[in-house]
Amino acid sequence: MKNAFRRTRIAATLALALSAFATHAAPAQPVKNIVLVHGFFADGSGWKPVADILTRDGYNVAIVQQPETSLADDVKATLGVLHMQQGPSILVGHSYGGAVITQAGNDPQVKGLVYIAAYQPDAGESLATLTEKNPGATKAIKKTADDFLYIEPAQLRADFAADVPASVTRFMAASQVMPSVHAFTDPVSQAAWKDKPSWALVAKSDRTVNPDLERFMAKRAGSTTIEVDSSHVAFLSHPAEVAKLIEEAATHAAYATQPLKVKAQ
Repeated sequence: MKNAFRRTRIAATLALALSAFATHAAPAQPVKNIVLVHGFFADGSGWKPVADILTRDGYNVAIVQQPETSLADDVKATLGVLHMQQGPSILVGHSYGGAVITQAGNDPQVKGLVYIAAYQPDAGESLATLTEKNPGATKAIKKTADDFLYIEPAQLRADFAADVPASVTRFMAASQVMPSVHAFTDPVSQAAWKDKPSWALVAKSDRTVNPDLERFMAKRAGSTTIEVDSSHVAFLSHPAEVAKLIEEAATHAAYATQPLKVKAQ
């Protein structure tokens, strides 16, 4: 009788263990919501080549049209779009959009962060403080009398989008969105990359953000990083590589709990 009871108890224990193992081993589902955040001098329409690939591959893509009036305003706009998504999301930021997702990414709905030739500020840092430490090659960014920024139209292609056709960059120069100086100088208060997994694309031919600054920030954040021989607007000139990195993030963020930290030397 005792032996029968012991066998029953062992069988029950094994069944529970196997059930727990099966649950633990079950593959997590990729994150299917992708929220794209543009940077300075551009708007969300520039993401179209990347969005087309992601949509074709079965992702739900949302694009933020933030006003670029202040970091707080742009984070609010990003969270508004994020909260319209059903379920977990990946935030993707280009250039200044990296600062926006670094702050907005603290929201629990965000499972991963992707930086495309982007700023990755730590708490207390802004684009201004990071650029001062390691400026880009361009000298074409100017300020208006009422404290908005723009790129001199004649220099936009060379310093912003050298690997994009001239017919496209002429329109980009004429339609550029001028950000407020406040968006440039407002600091991040909490860096989401300290608690969320992140991925980064370094644009090796970037003249707007120094590629070495991109490398430093990505290493500091422990981001999974690729390098592409691209101008600042990699989302236009290398959409396949950008989309592939975003899809990698969407697949692996489902498994990640905390990012691997790699300290800058």
